[in-house]
Amino acid sequence: MYQLTDEEVEKLPEEVWEYHRARSGGAGIGPNECCSVLIQRVRAPLPVVWSVVRRFDKPQLYKNFIRSCSFKGDELRVGCTREVTVVSGLPATSSTERLEILDDDKHVLSFRVVGGDHRLNNYRSVTSLHEFDVEGAKGTLVVESYVVDVPPGNTRQDTCLFTDTVVRCNLQSLAHMTEKLAVACASEQHRQLHQAR
Repeated sequence: MYQLTDEEVEKLPEEVWEYHRARSGGAGIGPNECCSVLIQRVRAPLPVVWSVVRRFDKPQLYKNFIRSCSFKGDELRVGCTREVTVVSGLPATSSTERLEILDDDKHVLSFRVVGGDHRLNNYRSVTSLHEFDVEGAKGTLVVESYVVDVPPGNTRQDTCLFTDTVVRCNLQSLAHMTEKLAVACASEQHRQLHQAR
């Protein structure tokens, strides 16, 4: 949808990088790992976007490469896991993932891949949401970073290119979905307000 320019990225406040610092500079990254930070601007209020992102139990809401998800746990909390089945055509069939951070106050979610049939070993992801002015209206800045092992026979560049493509598609899908959801919510609020008069 709306990617940030390099100039806009440089102007982001320091707190945006709190959870992404290692990935943005590569500090603390091992010799056989690669990392990246992707940023997506969304024309939807932060609460609307967070209501979708926080659903660790339903990643298929916006992650189009996930066919199904089996949630392991009785509630969303750190330590719970999910088993996702991936759509055909990718070099993977399934992934077991553990929730590492779920902060409803700071709007941060992090998970780690702990098993499955795929090539993204030791994948760790952090997603944070930040209120942001999008063309004069309140919108959301979604920042997602990851660290992952480089599979044998692959280069860092190849691994980052593949992983960036998947994450970027997910973020664009999230933007598209939540922007439509925000319009629907606003229409419903307008209808209820009109009926109350």
